[in-house]
Amino acid sequence: MNSNTPLWQLTVGEFQDLVKSCVGEANVVPPTKKYCYGLDGIASVLGCSRSSAARYKRLGFLDGAITQVGKSIVIDSEKAIEMLKKNKARR
Repeated sequence: MNSNTPLWQLTVGEFQDLVKSCVGEANVVPPTKKYCYGLDGIASVLGCSRSSAARYKRLGFLDGAITQVGKSIVIDSEKAIEMLKKNKARR
């Protein structure tokens, strides 16, 4: 296959080879982090009540996963789950 060949003139096999070669060379994009917000967000990620979420936050189990500025709370969901699992393993 010539690099100057128009795309519409390629056979199906040539097109498949072209796509495979392009996908193999493409950089893999890392998955985006999933964030949740507030105590309700913590509760939904951890599958607990809002009061339990407040207790986990207050006791510091999730300090590495939580960023708080004023009253705004942002939680890295994946990191929060990982940190809670590590804490439960210690018990």
